[in-house]
Amino acid sequence: MISRLKGTILARQVDQIEIETASGVVYEVYVPLSVLERIPEHLVLEFEVYTLQVVRDDSIKLYGFIESKERELFKRLLGATGVGPKMALAMLSTYSYVRLIKALMEKDVGALTQVSGVGKKRAERIALELVDKVEDLADGSDLTSGVLGESSQEAVAALVSLGYSFVDADAAVRSVTEVEDITNTDDLIRVVLSQQ
Repeated sequence: MISRLKGTILARQVDQIEIETASGVVYEVYVPLSVLERIPEHLVLEFEVYTLQVVRDDSIKLYGFIESKERELFKRLLGATGVGPKMALAMLSTYSYVRLIKALMEKDVGALTQVSGVGKKRAERIALELVDKVEDLADGSDLTSGVLGESSQEAVAALVSLGYSFVDADAAVRSVTEVEDITNTDDLIRVVLSQQ
């Protein structure tokens, strides 16, 4: 089992990197977009990633993460019915570690259905299976501002019906509610639209 790799990043692609170790072996490591965005674009000596080796009948692949807690979340996602490495990677590419845990803990089916390949029934099942399994991964200080109130959820739904993507609508509503204390759905929508 390969649990970490340290070396030079030789190449970056949309969903993977190549790391050359000190011994000259080059490993292909699949990474979510949330991880790829934090990896410097230029060659980096002594870059380290936490890895999870996934063995299937037809392949052996390495999945990489900057923090061990991201790897642990990936493992738990794989434990849900119908979630394979590709879908788990898509979930961590769509949302940050903290936002994905929030979605799972809140059973936010709307957020989960924004992940490619996740329909409503699958999102409900994933949320149901993982809600209790991710609590220990949640850092309370990171999650306190993550629960959207009813008016905020309604505002997100309204913005989606106006053509916003769920991710953009969710981010816009969260950015407004972090700065202003607005409890009325209509006022919240107005403020979000005025900032666009």
